Amino acid sequence: MSASAGTGVFMLSLVSIPICYFFNSLIYSNSAEAFFFAGCAALIILAISARFILQKKTPADPLFYVYAVYAFLSVVNLIIGLEQDNIIDGFVTFYIKEASIADPHKNTAHGHMISYWDGCVHYLMYLLMIAAITWGDSYRAIGLYWVGSFLMRAIVYILGNAVGKYGTEIGPLFFLHMLYISVSIWACFRIFSQPSTQDVQLTSIQEAQRTSLLNRPLDLMFIIYLIPALAFCVFRGLVVLDCPSIWCQSYTQHYEPYLKDPSAYPKIQMLVSMLYSGPYYVITLYGLLVPGCEWMLDLTLLHSGALAQAQFSHIGASLHTRTPFSYRVPADSQPVFVLVNLLYALVPQALCYRCSTSPAFFLRPTPDKKSE
Repeated sequence: MSASAGTGVFMLSLVSIPICYFFNSLIYSNSAEAFFFAGCAALIILAISARFILQKKTPADPLFYVYAVYAFLSVVNLIIGLEQDNIIDGFVTFYIKEASIADPHKNTAHGHMISYWDGCVHYLMYLLMIAAITWGDSYRAIGLYWVGSFLMRAIVYILGNAVGKYGTEIGPLFFLHMLYISVSIWACFRIFSQPSTQDVQLTSIQEAQRTSLLNRPLDLMFIIYLIPALAFCVFRGLVVLDCPSIWCQSYTQHYEPYLKDPSAYPKIQMLVSMLYSGPYYVITLYGLLVPGCEWMLDLTLLHSGALAQAQFSHIGASLHTRTPFSYRVPADSQPVFVLVNLLYALVPQALCYRCSTSPAFFLRPTPDKKSE
């Protein structure tokens, strides 16, 4: 299949850059005629771009069109994040000014990190999935990684908006965001329904599953890591629950004061991690010890995507200037904070890579292979 449809989506996503600049400039001209002209011009550009895509041989998979729209919006989110941090200017100034009133959550440090994650990592995943759909390849693996990332982002953002200091200021933009959530949940179910593409020879499965743990040093290292990781996620959950322990109070004061930020995003993040990552670490211990746990392949993809998004947002917001100074990580504790949180984020990515590239230990021989 021709790749022109995927290329058209990529070009369409980049059209968001001049559209944002054009709209912002004309809105500030205070001219109704100019604003009308900008709207018509944007519609014409989008219509021509869509026509270019649709006149090619496009896939029947509806997620192609969903991710095409999401790729466009991801570039807009990146522009918003860059302008909020004064890296660029004049692209979405009007939106940022209005969002500070209509959707103040967007101007928090956590909101900034979400903009960057969506504008960079999610954007790359959308393009990869669009390319896979265009070429007729499976995109289930990258799709499950996106599902984990999206679910973590959505849960923390929605609950944080509801219970944080801006909980009484939920406006129309929040309900528009809920439309995005609804469509994305439908996309998640579509991805889950796709068949797995793992194909490993029976002899490889039998050989891998006969290997003892001592002869699998990498798996042994992962098992050793999972125990302190479990303790760490439970410990931070207790911290945000105001545990009176001297250790919890000292940790909050010297290493992660951001956990007490009144925006409530870090508190929700730690509670979700404790309730989600905690059980995950326990059952992953089982999956690394007992052969034939096929669910490990999907579960590690979901968890690594979720934890990557969570740790990126948490580390970035903890150090961001938009976070009040009293809630930022102290300068002398930053090396330890960054090292611990990076390890906590990166090791699950390595475990996911191990499961995806060498899945034989986790697979069960199919009846067809057994008969051979």
